[in-house]
Amino acid sequence: MSNTETASYLKAPPHLTEQAEKIAYKMTKGKGPAIIWCGGLKSDMEGGKATHLHDWALRNQRSYIRFDYYGHGISSGRFRDGTISRWGEDVVTVMDELTRGDVILIGSSMGGWSSMLAARARPDRVKALVLIAPAPDFTEKLMWANWPEDVRRKIMEDGIYYEPSDYGEPYEYSRALIENGRQNLLLDSPYVFEGPVRILQGEADPVVPWEYAKQVIDVVTSKDVTFTLVKHGDHSLSAPEDLARLSATLETLCATLSH
Repeated sequence: MSNTETASYLKAPPHLTEQAEKIAYKMTKGKGPAIIWCGGLKSDMEGGKATHLHDWALRNQRSYIRFDYYGHGISSGRFRDGTISRWGEDVVTVMDELTRGDVILIGSSMGGWSSMLAARARPDRVKALVLIAPAPDFTEKLMWANWPEDVRRKIMEDGIYYEPSDYGEPYEYSRALIENGRQNLLLDSPYVFEGPVRILQGEADPVVPWEYAKQVIDVVTSKDVTFTLVKHGDHSLSAPEDLARLSATLETLCATLSH
């Protein structure tokens, strides 16, 4: 088996959509706990960290899944129609349909938010969280709070805002995304999770400042939390040394949970 294998598809639960929406995923079977990669906003399962961990899982015979959220990658749906609730539900669907027993969720950027929501929805299943530049509440506290009044007005009146991107097509931010984000805020009250939490954060991250990501420590109730600040590290943390740190973190967690 190779991590370049053809993707498979899960049908989204009826309560999420009236259409036949599908979630694309790739997985390798192996020893538990099952590991699920939860990517960032507008990213897909072919990113460097996701594929690096797939290779690691194959070498170590670990159970591992990477997937594309609704409106991302090769999954169905339009990005502009997605919400934080929907993407969190995608994590839960993957967990429920493809795994049994203990689970480790790895959330990158927006995936930190979706994985934290999924862990709250399945507290008996999720045993550890690995969060890379976690951005819970980013729609309200990183986007809305920093947008000028004309942008706020445009998104509320027109229902959509197109933000220019250095990566081709612009980001499409909907009013539904902003309003739904407000219903899923996590940083304003205690976040009940008692398992290990490992946070990896770049000091020079221009997207999610390290001071912002550090707020997760303040709200999570677990006593087993570490925050690793990588000097000169960027938002992606995809350099060879960053990938080695990520897989080593995961290896240690797997060994701890297995015992």
